[in-house]
Amino acid sequence: MSSTTTQHRAAAPAPHESRPGPLGRLGHWVTDHARLVLVVWALLIVGLGVFAPRVESSLSGAGWQANGSESVAAREIAREHFGGNASSAIQVVVRSTDGPVTEGAGKAVLAKVTAVLENEPRIADVVQPTPGATLSQDGSTAIVLAGAGVDTNEMVRVATDLKGELQDMSVDGVQVNPTGSSLLWSDFNDANLEAMLKSELMSWPVTMAILVLAFGALVAAGLPLLLTLAGLVASAGSLVLISEVVPVSIWAMNFAMMFALALGIDYALFLVVRFRAARMGSGLSARDAVAQMMDTAGKAVLLSGATVLVSLSAVMLVPSPAFRSMAGGIMLSVLFVLGATLTLLPVVLFKLDHRINKLALPWVKTGEHRSAKFAAWGERLWKRPFAWGLGSLVILLVLAAPIVGLKTAMPSINVLPEDASARIGYDVVKDAFGEGAPGTLQIVVDHADASAATAVLAADQGIAGAMPAVEAGDSSGYDMIQAVPTVDPSDPALGDTIDRLRADLPASAQVGGAAVENLDLKSQLDTSTPLVIGVVLVLGFLLLLIALQAPLISLLGTLASLLSTAAAFGVARLIFQEGIGASLLGFESQGFLDAWAPVFFFAMIFAIAMDYTVFLLASAKEHYEISGDPKEAMVGALAHSGRVIFAAGAVMVAVFFTFALSGPIPPKEMGIVLGVAVLLDAFLVRLVLLPVMLRLTGKAAWYSPAWLTKVLPRITFSHG
Repeated sequence: MSSTTTQHRAAAPAPHESRPGPLGRLGHWVTDHARLVLVVWALLIVGLGVFAPRVESSLSGAGWQANGSESVAAREIAREHFGGNASSAIQVVVRSTDGPVTEGAGKAVLAKVTAVLENEPRIADVVQPTPGATLSQDGSTAIVLAGAGVDTNEMVRVATDLKGELQDMSVDGVQVNPTGSSLLWSDFNDANLEAMLKSELMSWPVTMAILVLAFGALVAAGLPLLLTLAGLVASAGSLVLISEVVPVSIWAMNFAMMFALALGIDYALFLVVRFRAARMGSGLSARDAVAQMMDTAGKAVLLSGATVLVSLSAVMLVPSPAFRSMAGGIMLSVLFVLGATLTLLPVVLFKLDHRINKLALPWVKTGEHRSAKFAAWGERLWKRPFAWGLGSLVILLVLAAPIVGLKTAMPSINVLPEDASARIGYDVVKDAFGEGAPGTLQIVVDHADASAATAVLAADQGIAGAMPAVEAGDSSGYDMIQAVPTVDPSDPALGDTIDRLRADLPASAQVGGAAVENLDLKSQLDTSTPLVIGVVLVLGFLLLLIALQAPLISLLGTLASLLSTAAAFGVARLIFQEGIGASLLGFESQGFLDAWAPVFFFAMIFAIAMDYTVFLLASAKEHYEISGDPKEAMVGALAHSGRVIFAAGAVMVAVFFTFALSGPIPPKEMGIVLGVAVLLDAFLVRLVLLPVMLRLTGKAAWYSPAWLTKVLPRITFSHG
């Protein structure tokens, strides 16, 4: 029993009188069928693990687009009717510093480049450099265009397969650098993967050290990592199989690795601590200790997992393949980790029994569930709720204030390392063909409207120049006009130019290009973000309401999650938009936060925040059900779950902050935003502000009107 007083323990049923709930019965079942459970998980891990090594090559690198947008439609028309001359085409930039590129060594290199491209079956038409278009005026720089013969995801793989060979064709005086959208994503995925692996290697030792301190024993500390590894292997193999049916972004695995590690450790922490308390503290048999663990901590873990899944499912509302597959990948990993936590972990604990405390630290009391230090902290908060509550609230509001001036945009070329082929080629194109050349627009229009479209482009102040209309080589009736803007693709002024063109061009015209696809995706994100946030908040509140059966504290718990989220984005603005600390973290500020961060990170942060909310409030509800005393609920919750929340928060902060130390800007954003959010949420909101709310609301926190009680399913957290 988790009650902290002798009176409460006496009032509770004796262990042999306890009647396990559904999860307790599941705990009994898995321990009674331990061999079957272990065999099934072994087959699952081995069976799916066979495919796991292919995850890097099988998952896709593109998908950052707004499905149904005009730019995506223009790209598909260009790919189908203009020899693959679409935004996903590969541009091989050849530059000579020793005479014209079309003569001597440059001419030989161009011939080799052409031969390699023509031998690749996934490339459509190969277009030679054209004077006035893809051959610079001084003759030093030429672009060989490799048309996209396959979809965007496969073109990224083509870029990955060919870029090394193409770059190796460079000779003295002649430099070869493939670039373009497909190369950008290929180079970015390579840099991102390297950063993720480096961060994982850095985080595991730190995580292990924190777990040893939290559990006080090496064997117990290793369980969360083994559990998480099992979930990761299974989810990686599953993603490879899913990618055979629908494209899955490589980012799905990257995020899944990080999220599964953090949540898997959280869940295992909560269950192992409760098992040790029941087995070594209360003296229950191993079988009954598993049942009690499942009925209390297991129930909280299940509800927490459901909250995480619901929060991430809201991201599916964004009509972008990358977002949907990322959310789906994380949800899949959470399902595997959740399944392992509620079936595999109980069996392992049952089998290990007292051996879980092997290699224990000398000062550790293995059966101790109640923390005297966190109980004392709860008493302190109970005595001075206004001082502590107001102090934490002020800190959160001050950190959240900068969010008012937050700007977002799609990533610029600066997210790539300076030695990346796509970035080098991008800069060469700018130098040779003009500031806006890397963001060349592709306007697809009916043949009858081509002249009118050409006139509009010629008159627009945002267009430096347009090439003559090219008629499709089939009977589709389309013409394509390529136009070079006056500004760099990441310049906000480009958005104004696109808006004007779409208003002035003939109705049949569709404006596309890689830069326009980014703008359309940002527009879609701006539209989708409020909807996603609203859905996440509503569903999160409803899940808490079902779990706690108490409207007031469910509402306060949901709203409290917004504070840490807002504060995290306020800090993100100072670092990534204003550049404070940029040199220390090793990046060049873009002057904005990446546009995908608010919607995606909000869902992730809220999921984690609600994770801690469920842990704390489930423990508080358990104590309130037993005692009926608001003080016992608040102090008891901190005494029994505070140490777990503290340790889990420390692990998550360590995991997330390692991502801020390496790689391109997006992983740094992810590490900083999520790390700051967890730091504030676990240590300031859940261990200070939320307990203060319980103190100030008293019994009202747990009040539920009769009509609501009848509607909601009955869920209790007290065992017995």
